[in-house]
Amino acid sequence: MVKIRLRRMGRKKRPFYRVIVADSRSPRDGRFIEEIGYYDPMKEPSEIKIDAEKAQKWLNNGAAPTETVKALLKKAGVVE
Repeated sequence: MVKIRLRRMGRKKRPFYRVIVADSRSPRDGRFIEEIGYYDPMKEPSEIKIDAEKAQKWLNNGAAPTETVKALLKKAGVVE
């Protein structure tokens, strides 16, 4: 099953996340299929940038977003 989820980057206590499309069996920071955006919670206000076209393509192909990514997609205006 394909999932849209976050991949943690950045150093200790300074997280930065990339929004990726990956197989549900691969590890959190392991192999992924495609990178579709990023999320930086440390900035004020938090910065979210997601490629709407790519995200919509993957959602239409049956990729399931995690709860957190679903909220980010709504904030970014990709999904209602």
